[in-house]
Amino acid sequence: MSDSTFQAIAMIIYFVAMIVIGWWAYGRTDDMDDYMLAGRGLNPAVAALSAGASDMSGWLLMGLPGALYASGLIELWIAIGLTIGAWLNWRYVAPRLRTYTEVARNSITVPSFFDNRLHDSRHLLRWASGLIILVYFTFYVSANMVSGGKFFESSFGLDYRLGVTLVAGITVIYTLVGGFLAVSYTDFVQGIMMVSALIMVPVVGIIHVGGWGAVVNTVSKVDPGYWTMLGGGASVLGIVSALGWGLGYFGQPHIIVRFMAIRTPGEAKAGRRIGIGWMLLAVIGAAFTAIVGVAVYQHDKGELADSEAVFIALGQLLFHPVIAGFMLAAILAAIMSTIASQLLVTSSALVEDLYRSITHKNPSTNRLVMYSRMAVLGVAVVAAVMAWERNNTILALVAFAWAGFGASFGPTVLLSLYWKKLTSAGAAAGMVTGAVLVMIWGNISGGPGNIFDLYEIIPGFVGNLLAAGCVSRLGTPPPEVEEEFDAAVAALSEDRVPSGEGGA
Repeated sequence: MSDSTFQAIAMIIYFVAMIVIGWWAYGRTDDMDDYMLAGRGLNPAVAALSAGASDMSGWLLMGLPGALYASGLIELWIAIGLTIGAWLNWRYVAPRLRTYTEVARNSITVPSFFDNRLHDSRHLLRWASGLIILVYFTFYVSANMVSGGKFFESSFGLDYRLGVTLVAGITVIYTLVGGFLAVSYTDFVQGIMMVSALIMVPVVGIIHVGGWGAVVNTVSKVDPGYWTMLGGGASVLGIVSALGWGLGYFGQPHIIVRFMAIRTPGEAKAGRRIGIGWMLLAVIGAAFTAIVGVAVYQHDKGELADSEAVFIALGQLLFHPVIAGFMLAAILAAIMSTIASQLLVTSSALVEDLYRSITHKNPSTNRLVMYSRMAVLGVAVVAAVMAWERNNTILALVAFAWAGFGASFGPTVLLSLYWKKLTSAGAAAGMVTGAVLVMIWGNISGGPGNIFDLYEIIPGFVGNLLAAGCVSRLGTPPPEVEEEFDAAVAALSEDRVPSGEGGA
């Protein structure tokens, strides 16, 4: 059989496994809590790897190794910022959010948490945050479908649109059928695939070249400045901007929703250790993949036309076609895990936050689950249509999405969890300020000292905090808000699941 046949077999096995997990989860999904949060019953390992896999997408296996391959270790600053941000998110957000979302009327989405936490009688926070999620994530999903189409086109020579259809179809099947439980367990499998591949490729590559010493010597000959992380092209503004990516974690709905689904607040500690351990292995593996790639291509006197294909190229060069096929599946896993998580969060914004706010109805749980599945399908179809022509505008807009969510939601999440004096007006003012600053700052460059080249999440994040704090001090939250805050803190200190506070 040809190499492509072996690789196709590996891909088919992967696709079938994802559908089987979706069908397994279907039998364990009975109501809206199950469909959106797996009944708040995730063990810490699944929650941790699910958060990591849904976060990293194809950037981990293609974008980061490609940047390091082309420019050297100076590109590691973003990875460092993200790792620090992920640790802080697990440490300071995960346990409190797990507790407080149950105290706040058993909130199962981020917008409903804001609404219930601050007793927003006009539901402006739910509307604003639901619309932000709907708009940003539709573009996000579409961009990842573009990545999936390009992946099939470059790896197998398939038509781009067939690739988009395959990625969209398989992801929608297991997300629509199995809901959050299916997404979390497929993410778990995908996370293991991703980190395993990122360990195997550099280890075998080092052996291929003749040892770590040979790798270092070869890379140094190719580019003596490859190992430099300070000086050269690394400005202070650039390093601060790269580290600023870590701020985005506090406001990413598809990541922090995993915290809401952990079994108990105390299990967030185990989740943090597993999640950050996974992330360190993945990021270090991506870095070594790039370093080994430089050495292997110098050693074999070959040329790599596309630096972002270094992981794919090494897999095909160093491994049997079946193993290389599973490594290709790892890239697809990274793309699909993100699509699935974003589809689910977007459908929850449509049904739980917008539909129920408009109708003020309380339909049966079966009907809500049906509506959510319809929303998953609808958003996926819209995203696929947007991805059909590989619209570069979509990809450009996604560059704002991380900063947009981080600056509009991140400070609001932190203040909701740690400041009892936050008001609904203050939260709304902060969200609007953060979102507007990101949009304006991101479209300006230069300025005194090139200040507008600073990553827009930083001014947006700071602006949100200032606006929320100032406006909140002009008013007073209702007494029950402070009572619930104290109840959440008490439940957290006792490491117990709150009871008697919730309600639909």
